[in-house]
Amino acid sequence: MQFQQIQQAFIAHIKDPEHQSAPTGIEDRRMAIYRELFFNNMEGFIASAFPVLKSLYKEADWQALVRQFFIQYQCSSPYFLHIAEHFLHYLQQDYVTAECDPVFMLELAHYEWTELYLATKQLPQAETPLATEQITQAPLYLSSLAMVLAYPYKVHEISTAYQPEGPGEVQYYLLYRNAADEVKFVLINQLTAALLQTLQQSAGSTLAAVVQQLLPLLPQFSAQQLMQGATALLQDFAAKGVLVSFQAQQNSLP
Repeated sequence: MQFQQIQQAFIAHIKDPEHQSAPTGIEDRRMAIYRELFFNNMEGFIASAFPVLKSLYKEADWQALVRQFFIQYQCSSPYFLHIAEHFLHYLQQDYVTAECDPVFMLELAHYEWTELYLATKQLPQAETPLATEQITQAPLYLSSLAMVLAYPYKVHEISTAYQPEGPGEVQYYLLYRNAADEVKFVLINQLTAALLQTLQQSAGSTLAAVVQQLLPLLPQFSAQQLMQGATALLQDFAAKGVLVSFQAQQNSLP
């Protein structure tokens, strides 16, 4: 057997020892060490990225889920952040849900991944937060370390003690990383989400321009009412470091 064939057989057995035979000539005691080492590393990376999701499973069910991912998915990078991203992609695109999976699996996994993404994201250059008094005149940008999210579950409350049985009212979130490099979230309403999404889509617009874009979407409010409300909201977000004078990098999430 050529080296490449041995290598392929070795990898196949490590990933799926129940269905793939080990290469001949390698002592099973040594193979057992490799099997445990590789799988435990993979499971550790995923558990670190999705701690709440893991806590909702019985150990055997969680191990089976990770094993399915390990068998089926081709990870091209050993970096744990990339493995976590691949795991989320796997759940979203390839995984067939089982009876033991919570109905909110995808939403919770996406929320936990976003926290990790923001916590570890590195910018090519530092962004300059806007001062609250600059909001009404300066071009406005949402920080590259901030994301607006929406889920039909209260994902921030999910735990072993709280597991919703089905979708409910949509919850809107602003997740951001502050100056102390801590990832925080703010529960926001639909109007605030629309304001931030408009700002995100029209980066560099002034507050007046953003309000003009919102007017057709919110005919129940006058321009003055929207301006007053948007000013107060954005001043609060500026104080949190969410608004900046330029955006160093666009966000891209699974």
